Amino acid sequence: MTRYSDLGPDASAGPPGDAVDRAVDQAVATSVESFGEQPSTPAMPHVRGGAQVAVLMIDISGRRIVYANTTALELAGDRPVRLPIGVREWSEAARLTDLDGRPYTGEGSPLARIASGEAVSGEPVALHGPGLMPDRDGVPVPGEGATASSTLVWVTGFALADPAAQGQGTYAQTSATGPGRALAVLLPLSDSEVGQGEDRDRMGFLRDRAVLATEMSFTISDPQREDDPLAWVNPSFERLTGYPLDEVVGRNCRFLQGPNTDRSAVRRVREALRERRAITEVLLNYRRDGTAFWNQVSISPVHDGDGELVNFVGVQSDVTERVVVEQERRAALADAEAARAQLRLLAEATTQMTTALDVADACRRFSRIVVPELADLCTVDLLDTPDGASRERMAVAARDADDEALLSRSGPLGTVRIEQQAETAVRTGKPYLVQELPDDGREVYPDDPEAADAYERLRLRSAMVVPLLGRGRVLGLVTLSTQFPYGRRWTQRDVHLASDLAGRAGLAVDNARLYEVERAAAATLQHSLLPALPQVPGMRVAARYLVGADGNQVGGDWYDVLPMPDGSVGAAVGDVVGHDLSAAAAMGQLRGVLRSYAWGGDAPGPVLDRCDQLVQGLDIAAMATAVYARFGPVAPDGGRELTYANAGHPAPLLRDPQGRLHRLDAHHSPMLGAVPDFGRVAGAHRGGATVPCAAGSLLVFYTDGLTDIIGEDADARTELIERTLEELPSDADPERVVERVLEVCLPDRLDDDIALLAIRLDHPA
Repeated sequence: MTRYSDLGPDASAGPPGDAVDRAVDQAVATSVESFGEQPSTPAMPHVRGGAQVAVLMIDISGRRIVYANTTALELAGDRPVRLPIGVREWSEAARLTDLDGRPYTGEGSPLARIASGEAVSGEPVALHGPGLMPDRDGVPVPGEGATASSTLVWVTGFALADPAAQGQGTYAQTSATGPGRALAVLLPLSDSEVGQGEDRDRMGFLRDRAVLATEMSFTISDPQREDDPLAWVNPSFERLTGYPLDEVVGRNCRFLQGPNTDRSAVRRVREALRERRAITEVLLNYRRDGTAFWNQVSISPVHDGDGELVNFVGVQSDVTERVVVEQERRAALADAEAARAQLRLLAEATTQMTTALDVADACRRFSRIVVPELADLCTVDLLDTPDGASRERMAVAARDADDEALLSRSGPLGTVRIEQQAETAVRTGKPYLVQELPDDGREVYPDDPEAADAYERLRLRSAMVVPLLGRGRVLGLVTLSTQFPYGRRWTQRDVHLASDLAGRAGLAVDNARLYEVERAAAATLQHSLLPALPQVPGMRVAARYLVGADGNQVGGDWYDVLPMPDGSVGAAVGDVVGHDLSAAAAMGQLRGVLRSYAWGGDAPGPVLDRCDQLVQGLDIAAMATAVYARFGPVAPDGGRELTYANAGHPAPLLRDPQGRLHRLDAHHSPMLGAVPDFGRVAGAHRGGATVPCAAGSLLVFYTDGLTDIIGEDADARTELIERTLEELPSDADPERVVERVLEVCLPDRLDDDIALLAIRLDHPA
C-alpha cells in the first residue's frame, strides 16, 4: 500500500502537539465555566478518529477527482495515483465492486452517480486489496502472509450548493462562476472485512455505522471569492456550532471567534491560508448561543487539474474534554512543582537563617531569599518602639538592582493602604494582603511630585505586609511587592508561605539580638579582666586582644604591664587552655596572682613557680602558658636590663636599635599545671635569662593564635611575624607595630584568641 505524505484535512486524529499545547496554555487563562452547557452528541462507536474517513472532491464537469485526503489515496491500495484522476480510474485502482464482488458497469457505481450530480444518501461497496490485513482498529494495512480480501465501505455524496443560490434550498451541478463540484465521503468500517456471499443482514450494521460519516464536521470555503467565504457546511457543523447552513454560507468563518480566542493561533491560520498550505490548530470558538468550546480545525487546500486553488476543505472536532483534561493535568503538575519549590525555599531559608549571627545579616539573608522566588521587591524593617510608630530599615532587595536605591528610603512603599495594613499587622501579628495598588503616583502622593515619580518607577502591582515574630513578639515588618509586567497575583498559599518564611526570619533575628546582648556582656567582662595599659616614663606600650571565631568574645589569652615601686617594669602575656567563660575566669585569677607575686620584686622564674603551685593547688585552671619579663630600672643612657622566664609560651621577639631581630628562647620550661612537682621545694625550679635592651629597642609578645593555624606550619607562621617586624621602620610606634603585625599575620579564619603586646624603650630626653 502506498503511503502519502501530503496529508489531507482528516489525516490525523489529533492536532500537532504544539497546537494542543497552545490551546491548553490559553485554557489556563480562560475559565472553564465560560464553556457553559455543552450540546449533547450521539454516542459514537469506537473508530480511529478522522483518519478512517476518506474524502473526495469531484469536478462534475470533468468527472475528475481533484482532491483526496490521505485515507482516500491509501484506499487505492498499492497502485499510486496522481491528482486529478478520473472517477473510473480511481475506482479501478481501488478495485471498487458491489458487495458480491462484481465490478460496476456504466454509471452504476455510487461514485459515478455522485460525479454526475446525483445525491447518494448511503450505499455499501467493497474495496478489494491484495494482501491486506486489518489492524487492531479494523483498518486494512499490508501484512506478510495476508490473503486477498475485501473491505466494506459506506459511500455518501452529493453536489455542493452554489453560494450564489443560498437560501433557495437547491443543489446545482454548475454555477455562474464555473463547473459544479460534488463531495464524496467513504467510511471504511471497523470489523467489516467480508468475502463474497456474506450474510446480507450486515446492511443493518452498515446503516448504524453510516451515522459516523455525518458526525465529522466539514466545511468548504471558496478562496476565489472575497474574504474566502464558506460555500458549504454539513449538518454536523450545524450541530457542533448551532449555526444553520443559510446563516453561514457566504460568510467567513471568523464568526466562530470570540473575546478569548487566541489571536496568535488565528494569525497562524491566516498565514497558512495565504501561503496555500495545510494547517491544524486548536482554537477557542463560540457557538451561536455564546457557549465556548475548543475546536480542532484542520484545513487543507484543494487544487484543480491545472494546479489552481479552488477550495479549502476544513474538518472541525470538539476537543474540549481533551483540552480541559490536559489543562487539569498541567494544573496538577504545576501545583506539585509549586509545592516542591516552596519546600526548597523553606529549606534554603532554614539553612540561611540558622547561620546568621547578627541582626543585619539575618535581615539581608531573608530579603535575598524571597526575591525573586516569591516577590519582586522586599523591605525589612525592625521596630524601634513596640507600637511600630518608629521603624528602622535593615535590608532591601529587588529583582531589578536599580530599584534598591528607591527602596532604601521609606517613601515609595509608604502608601496609605500599605501603612494601614502595616499598623494592623504590628497590632495583631497577622499578615495582610493588598491585592491592587494604584498605577498613578499622583494618586498616592498628590503633594509630593518626587515621591510620586519614585512610586511610578517601581511599577507596583500588589503588596503583602508580614510581621516578623520572635518568641511571641512582633520584632519588625516585611513588605513584599510584585511589579508590572512580570508580577503575579498572590494567593492565600503565598501568604502562608510568606508567613512561614517571616517566622523563621523573626526567630533568627531574635536569636541574633539575644546573641548581641550576650556578646556585649561578654565584651564588658573581657575588658574588665584585661588591664588598661599604664603610662610608663621612658616606654611606649600598645596591645590588642582578638576573640576567636566561636563568638564568645571572652577567652583565656591575656597581657599585663606592671610598673614596680623600685622603677622596674613587669610585662606578662599568657594563655589559659580554652577560650570560653571558664577560661576567662581562670585567666582573671591567674593574672591577679601573677601581679601580686611580681609586685613583691621576685625574679621571673620564682614568680612563675609560685603561680604554677597555686594553679595546681587551688585548681584554678587545667593548664596555661605564660611568659613574664622584668625590665630593670632605667640606666642613664635609657637602656634597661631584661630578665625573663617562659612556661611553654611562644618566645618573645626583641628588635635592637640596629634593626637586628632576636628570638628570646634562651629559657624554656613546662606549661603551668603540666608537671605536679614543678616549683615545689623538693622539685625542679624555673630559672631565667637576661639580655640587655638599649634605648630604641622593641619587645613584642604574642600568643599562639597567630601561629597555630589548622593546615599551616607553625614555624612558617613564626617566621612571617619575624619578617614583618624586620621590615618595619626602626622608630615605628608600638601602635603601628601591632596594627602591621595583625594586618599581615592575621589568619583568614580566627579559630583561637590572640593577645599581642609591643613595648618600645624610648631614648632619654
